[in-house]
Amino acid sequence: MIPRCERRLGASRRCSSAMLGGVIFVSLLCVSHLPAFAGYDPSGLRLPSGFRVSTYASGEGFHEDQRGLPAIAAMAFGPDGALYFARTANRLKEIYGRGDARIYRIPPGAAKITVATEDRFLFGPPLDDPDELAVNRLGEVFVSTRHPAGYGSVYRLRPDGSAGVFAGEPASSGKPLLQDPEGIAFDRGNNVYVVDNDLGVVVKLDGQGKVLDPRWISGIGRGRTLTMDRNDNLWIGSDGAHGSEHIDRYGEILRVSVSSRRRETIHSGALPSGMSFSPGGNLFVAQRRAHKLFVLTPEGKRVEFASFTGRSALRTLAFPPVNERTRKL
Repeated sequence: MIPRCERRLGASRRCSSAMLGGVIFVSLLCVSHLPAFAGYDPSGLRLPSGFRVSTYASGEGFHEDQRGLPAIAAMAFGPDGALYFARTANRLKEIYGRGDARIYRIPPGAAKITVATEDRFLFGPPLDDPDELAVNRLGEVFVSTRHPAGYGSVYRLRPDGSAGVFAGEPASSGKPLLQDPEGIAFDRGNNVYVVDNDLGVVVKLDGQGKVLDPRWISGIGRGRTLTMDRNDNLWIGSDGAHGSEHIDRYGEILRVSVSSRRRETIHSGALPSGMSFSPGGNLFVAQRRAHKLFVLTPEGKRVEFASFTGRSALRTLAFPPVNERTRKL
């Protein structure tokens, strides 16, 4: 299900949250919107006072051992308020015996996804091992994937669902451009940034897929998630140096100026599985292994927001845009 978390701020002003199978999204008027995040057990959610949770959308009948839609790994909102999400191939192989999958598009408003109704929510063709996704201001969906042959690609899905390789194909010689691409972000000039977990780099491309710099930033270890702030600073969530343990001690969040490439370490310790900015300018971070959702202010101060217990497996989060359609949710 997708629970809705509401906090009333007067008779005509409301903010809501939602969860789908393992996805929750929260929109919050006082900090504009609170996010949607994957991996959620309603009995174990701890939110600040003033919030309540109710169902927004749900998934049902997909796997007898799991409720909702299992294996949701990435999500992003489009400029119209539609929610896009992908399911991870590792779990899809366990459940269905195959690792390619289509992504989902949920229009603004309530949705119940069942085996019988699933097709109406599917978007684009099946992609090999879809990992992370992002949506640009034109409503184009970018999805990072990893091919069984050992190279990575980023696909671009246009609003009509047609898809093509945007970057990363088998190299004719030498190493491929991408090996394990993950997070994707866009600057104001419509340039595209892709972090590669295996290579420890951020690749910069223009809006047509031309590689501007294959090592725009390097030495970031196991880069996992990207997001861009309103001042064109790229925020990078890393699991730490290659070879380090996957524990919170080694994670870090970096901020890099697009114009100067000045790099700062803003937060150390947490393994950030997902990050998203609120319209108010604060960075919300999903800390999967600690079952926490926290906020980083622009100055880097950490503020605890939510915690999860029980069967929760917090994975990712995203903020809906503020427009007429999302205000009615």
